[in-house]
Amino acid sequence: MISSKSWSLRLIYRYESQCLSSIRSHTTNLVYQSSIRRFHKQNAAASTLPRPSQASYQAQNTSSLYYILSTILGTVALSYGSVPMYKMICQTTGWGGQPIKAPGHGSNTDSSDPSERLRPVTTAPRIRITFNGSVSDVLPWKFVPQQREVRVLPGETALAFYTATNQSKEDIIGVATYSVTPAQVAPYFSKIQCFCFEEQRLNAGETVDMPVFFYIDPDFVNDPSMKNIEQVTLSYTFF
Repeated sequence: MISSKSWSLRLIYRYESQCLSSIRSHTTNLVYQSSIRRFHKQNAAASTLPRPSQASYQAQNTSSLYYILSTILGTVALSYGSVPMYKMICQTTGWGGQPIKAPGHGSNTDSSDPSERLRPVTTAPRIRITFNGSVSDVLPWKFVPQQREVRVLPGETALAFYTATNQSKEDIIGVATYSVTPAQVAPYFSKIQCFCFEEQRLNAGETVDMPVFFYIDPDFVNDPSMKNIEQVTLSYTFF
């Protein structure tokens, strides 16, 4: 038979369990409701922020597209224009050891007739002109001068030849650049005709002769810095 004291303890224990369960349930409910309120609050705040319109997105995309196209076109234009610009500057100034190719170069008169400059200075010693030829590693051509050297007087014209052979089985276009050493001679080294900076197309296995017609300006003998120069080298490289 259960005593009254044991029965009372059981009732107290059951009551405590029910109270704890109720408290836990109530606490969980409060946490859940608080989370729900916080979620709705955040959504409401986000909905009030201004959103970019479709027109704004389209304007940004259009601006980016114009910028990219301008960059591409500028790069292409610079690539095509760099060689002619380099050629023009070098042939006008003799910069970088590039011979000058301009009518009437060195003349003190307004005449543009180069024949007025072609008066050999017979009192000056002859200048030894040597020739070099080379090709880039990726160009399957053979390119050599036909003569090792020529000797000319200042103001005297000279004609030299190079020979180019396409050793591949395909037609190839090459472009030649040139320079003069010593570099300080370049302003006095004038070309009347040459094949430089122009596209040269050689068919598969084809061999062609390429002429160079040039002269040393007579003013060469009046420049003190040219006094001890007895040899000049003209070099061509095909790319």
